[in-house]
Amino acid sequence: MISDPHATCVPDPAVEKQPLNGIAGGEDQGDEAKMAETEARIALPSRADFDSTDLSPTDHEAPGMNLNLEPLTDFGFEAIPIAAKTQRVQDVFHRVAGKYDLMNDMMSLGIHRLWKRDMVAHLPPRPNYHLVDVAGGTGDVARAAVRQMQDAGCSGRVTVCDLNASMLDVGRSHSNPPGLRWVCGNAENLPIPSGCADYYTVAFGLRNMTHRGQALKDALRVLKPGGLFLCLEFSHVRPALLSHLYHVYSFELIPRLGSLLAGDSAAYAYLVESIQRFPNQQALALEIEAAGFSRVGFKNYLAGVAALHWGWKTTF
Repeated sequence: MISDPHATCVPDPAVEKQPLNGIAGGEDQGDEAKMAETEARIALPSRADFDSTDLSPTDHEAPGMNLNLEPLTDFGFEAIPIAAKTQRVQDVFHRVAGKYDLMNDMMSLGIHRLWKRDMVAHLPPRPNYHLVDVAGGTGDVARAAVRQMQDAGCSGRVTVCDLNASMLDVGRSHSNPPGLRWVCGNAENLPIPSGCADYYTVAFGLRNMTHRGQALKDALRVLKPGGLFLCLEFSHVRPALLSHLYHVYSFELIPRLGSLLAGDSAAYAYLVESIQRFPNQQALALEIEAAGFSRVGFKNYLAGVAALHWGWKTTF
């Protein structure tokens, strides 16, 4: 469970363990007619299947292979060669860097700043702390964390790491507190020593990583024993009515607003699609556990429009 700087022990929501979806076994019918009837009921996947929140991590990580036997991954709803994804994502963020905060305002209905503030409020104060903020190019999480620690009487340092140089340029252009270090690097192989960080944060960045599992393992690597991992990400909305309304808003309005305000509807369409392809809350919690984290949990914001996941490094 997450340590709260204002309480000795705060119970956290348990991670709901669910079996991976599969086909239930049955008795051998021994009847060709029944087998033909069963096969006739098997349908090709529809758009609704791609929008499902019950996909397993494997479904998201490995869409398949093309005719040239190249392994594929998702880029929104498009299946592309794994080797091409990083550059495609970088192209998107080079184009939207100057409007990134505006993008998050549109996609979160303007309250992503409150979620980020709540995220850093979960960081337990430590003297001489080291925070690694990944995919944090604009620096808003880093600045909020420094303020949070200063209010608690703690000083330390923050490493902001982002693969996109344009995003880092936006972050550097702000009025930043002392102690911020800006690093251009890949989250799957961070240019940061092992076991050096007290905290690892990533806000709205994990879904854009090509090899999410490797990025989670590298997060574990850079943390000290007792270190805390926090991930804020857009997620899957429940109940169904709210999910439908948010779906309409996301697919019908956000790309149009992106075209109007930023002149780039395609980039905003990708960002919306990437949320739909991202694992649901329970599936992501299982991925974080699989990477080696302990005491994993999550909580929802706005019925699941976004979710905060956490995990602790308890190994040496």
